[in-house]
Amino acid sequence: MDRLEDISLVTQVSVFHNQRAFDKLMKEYQSPVRRFFLSQTLGDTQLSDDLAQDTFVKAYTRISQFQGKSSFLTWLYRIAYNVFYDYVRANRQTMNLDNMTVRQINANHGDSNLKMDLYDALQILTENERSCVTLQLIEGQTIERISEIIDMPENTVKSHLSRGKKKLADYLRSNGYK
Repeated sequence: MDRLEDISLVTQVSVFHNQRAFDKLMKEYQSPVRRFFLSQTLGDTQLSDDLAQDTFVKAYTRISQFQGKSSFLTWLYRIAYNVFYDYVRANRQTMNLDNMTVRQINANHGDSNLKMDLYDALQILTENERSCVTLQLIEGQTIERISEIIDMPENTVKSHLSRGKKKLADYLRSNGYK
């Protein structure tokens, strides 16, 4: 979908409360939002779906706040990042996942060993490193967009990316990947 089509759909939702227009936006962007959450939750599909649903509910209720300064997807990622941040803050005591828990999550969903190793590797990153790495490597976002999404200076994003990529590379190398 192009930017003009997004703005047209947003306007239809904002002004006329057109549910079909919002459905089109949701269908277009649900996969990238869900992928973002899958990386953040280390493969927990049920939690990812719940967080994605919360993101779209918030997007719908706040759609009149979309100003078109960035793409709709960037705006949506910003909401998703805040939804995840709020979730982590509210559940900090229960978010202490260890490798066994991650393996159980992945085993329940039939993921391959590579996915399991990737989620294990993502687990060793800080929340900020994981967000930056996920947005760049999995979602293909630029440093400028990541900075906008997570509300950090570009140099800070670069630092998180550099540290996160090094940690990922070291972890994967130590587990037999070249």
